[in-house]
Amino acid sequence: MPAIEHAATAIHFEGVTPIFTVKNIPASIDYYVGVLGFKVDWGGATGFASVSRDGCHIMLCEGDQGHPGAWVWIGVGDAAKVFEEYKASGAKIRHPPTNYEWAYEMQVEDPDGNVLRLGSDPKEGEPTGQWLDMHGMHWERLPNGGWKRTAARAR
Repeated sequence: MPAIEHAATAIHFEGVTPIFTVKNIPASIDYYVGVLGFKVDWGGATGFASVSRDGCHIMLCEGDQGHPGAWVWIGVGDAAKVFEEYKASGAKIRHPPTNYEWAYEMQVEDPDGNVLRLGSDPKEGEPTGQWLDMHGMHWERLPNGGWKRTAARAR
């Protein structure tokens, strides 16, 4: 397939904003604001809203535009500090901060099963931990670079 060439001024991509389908906009807004520390940008009464925290924006859509259980990766300054904040606020921690080659990363779940993977720079000199997949299965990094399922479903 040929590469697509772009003139320097032709096209500019600004960023990406995921849209999560939710069952109840007010309940989702309460969770994102009260537990995860986001703020409401707009919406809510119409079944559609935008929440943000710093440069991270997420749209919430009641019963449309996707399927529950979507995942999004969010870069943060310090995943360990986010973990402590979220433990204190009662967030549903799906997987605590774990070191990987790509990041020191944790997973948080919203009331509709959407997962936020929050990660900061990997911890140098620390081993790679187990990965938790979407089905709740644990995977371990192999010496050859692959992954192997190591445990049954997480609780």
